[in-house]
Amino acid sequence: MQANTAYAAPPVVVSKDQRRRAIIATVIGNGLEWFDFTVYSFFAVIIAKLFFPTGNELTSLLLAVATFGVGFFMRPVGGILLGIYADRVGRKAALSLTILLMAAGTTLIGIAPTYEQIGLFAPLIIVVARLLQGFSAGGEMGSATAFLTEYAPVRERAFYSSWIQASIGVAVLLGAAVGSYVTSSLSPEALASWGWRLPFLLGIIIGPVGYYIRHHLDETPAFLEAKDKTDSPLKEIIRNYPRETTASFSMVILWTVCTYVLLFYMPTYSIKVLKLPQSTGFIAGMVGGLCIMVFAPVVGRIADRYGRRGLLSGAALLILLLAYPMFAYINHAPGLGSLLVFQLVFGILIATYTGPILAAFSELFPAKVLSTGLSVAYNLAVTIFGGFASFIITGLIAATGSTMAPAFYVMIAAAISLVGTRFVREPAYLQRA
Repeated sequence: MQANTAYAAPPVVVSKDQRRRAIIATVIGNGLEWFDFTVYSFFAVIIAKLFFPTGNELTSLLLAVATFGVGFFMRPVGGILLGIYADRVGRKAALSLTILLMAAGTTLIGIAPTYEQIGLFAPLIIVVARLLQGFSAGGEMGSATAFLTEYAPVRERAFYSSWIQASIGVAVLLGAAVGSYVTSSLSPEALASWGWRLPFLLGIIIGPVGYYIRHHLDETPAFLEAKDKTDSPLKEIIRNYPRETTASFSMVILWTVCTYVLLFYMPTYSIKVLKLPQSTGFIAGMVGGLCIMVFAPVVGRIADRYGRRGLLSGAALLILLLAYPMFAYINHAPGLGSLLVFQLVFGILIATYTGPILAAFSELFPAKVLSTGLSVAYNLAVTIFGGFASFIITGLIAATGSTMAPAFYVMIAAAISLVGTRFVREPAYLQRA
């Protein structure tokens, strides 16, 4: 598998101010997108009671986390359609559209009447909102990656693209902070009545702000001056880049499992399995988000200087080896202290794995199909392994009685992705060094 160097440098000179604005806009916009999409998982326990009452607490929770996964059904569709849109019309146009769609879905959840008020139409509204969010999220990663890597200097691609992962850390931190504030400052009655809606209603603000930021960006020079645009990016990906797509798919598996199990699922796990207060899970989640926000760009810098493959393989191996003992640790000594250690360890490892990963992907595909290729590989892996992770783990814990089910799920993902990292080839300037 050869690294693609067809667009090794922007065809025109790009100012530092343009590049700085590109990073800032991506971090803000992508962070707001992922806050909207994932805040649902932080409030799954409350949503289960209000929208999926079955008379059985476990069944209600399973339905709630399954609805979280429903959003992932639309991600491959959104990834393909919005990826093609980004490769044909432009990165800026696609990014502006995704944030409006995400805000609409989030606002819909925030204003949805409960089951007690309108019956079966209530969970139906939640499902529709999650499908809309899923469609939007499907196009976000490919478009954002194409946007930043096409602005980046050749020797700084990992650093620039690492800010996308840092923005996901911002989303985790913001979501957990809002969740912690709401749950700690409101009574259980107020939280169940109206307080849980507050994070979702932020979508009313997020949409216009995010759209304004992205709409006023300059399109990437690489896209504007590309001579070989294709009318059918998806067909070209299937025909000419199957190995690159497969390699990207395998490496995304650990990324998505870590994100949705070790970060977003942990507040639910801490409540239902560890029997800890809801605020404890949120506080620990803030630590995980902060670690990723801070360390992902640092790792990106290291990857630009010393290479991507060693960092990717090393992080995957450590996650494989530490998953079981770390879950055993928090089950043996449940509490805020153990959860903070857990999130600190995995926050650093996730940052190490994801900091260089988008740069590795961007060098596998040429600019004309970059957004589509990454969107296909990324969203298929996220849909299969990440979207229903909470549902699968909750079901496994209930069926087996073992609270270690998440550890085994993470270990399987790490083993698969560890193999995938061996297909990474370093950029040409590092091969010549």
